[in-house]
Amino acid sequence: MTQADYSGKKSILITGCSSGIGYDAAHTLHKRGWRVFATCRAEQDCARLRGEGLESFPLDYESPDSVSAAVAETLERTGGTLDALFNNGAYAIPGAVEDLPREALRTIFEANLFGWHDLTCQLIPAMRAQGHGRIVNCSSVLGLVALKWRGAYNSTKFALEGLTDTLRLEMADTNIRVSLIEPGPITTDFRKNAGKQFKKWINWQDSARADLYRDRLLKRLNDDSGGKDRFELPPSAVTDKLIHAIEAPRPRAHYYVTTPTYIAAAFRRALPTRVIDKIMARN
Repeated sequence: MTQADYSGKKSILITGCSSGIGYDAAHTLHKRGWRVFATCRAEQDCARLRGEGLESFPLDYESPDSVSAAVAETLERTGGTLDALFNNGAYAIPGAVEDLPREALRTIFEANLFGWHDLTCQLIPAMRAQGHGRIVNCSSVLGLVALKWRGAYNSTKFALEGLTDTLRLEMADTNIRVSLIEPGPITTDFRKNAGKQFKKWINWQDSARADLYRDRLLKRLNDDSGGKDRFELPPSAVTDKLIHAIEAPRPRAHYYVTTPTYIAAAFRRALPTRVIDKIMARN
């Protein structure tokens, strides 16, 4: 298709589209008439999405060259414009904080925060030049409250919340609107992917908490029953919030998706830290 064929269509770049939240968002917005650039880390996933009718090319947050190449590809295809960005791709490294190698934290911050920041900053000039834009970052209920065994992921999402809130304040004098989506439990491959990261990074057998790993965490990571978590919703629940964030005249700063996220936000507003700690320690 030529550039003229896309005239009048709003455009959005979405990351992490190989499955789950990104996959649902890409297909849903494509059907709503958006021009969607659905990116994935692996070219084979991009090829699959192209076969499904989407525009797709690689974007790996951990590679600065990949981020820059994806920005260049996007702006070349649109003639230098982009209406919206949805930062979504992320993963977890389960394990006790004391067992997290320094390099594991460095790697997950590249994927879950630094790459998001890099991509966002490279696209803001195009949004400034056109006079508008929407930036939506997919955080988590674990960006509001912490859970045990999730220190690496918790820390990236807490950092993302602070960085995004600051960006929103700084963009207040422009027509670039910035929002956070905090999903909670969503039906995705997240746990399966977390299991791979656990095996890569955590030497649990030599941990002071080896018995806890064996009795609790490993059972959860190895659970292939397909059972849903309590309050779990489909990826479309996140897409519904994304649609409001990029299409509403006045998007919200924060979008809560699942019941646990609403509860977590209420905890932070109403309860002392000591009480929250007692509640969260049970999980």
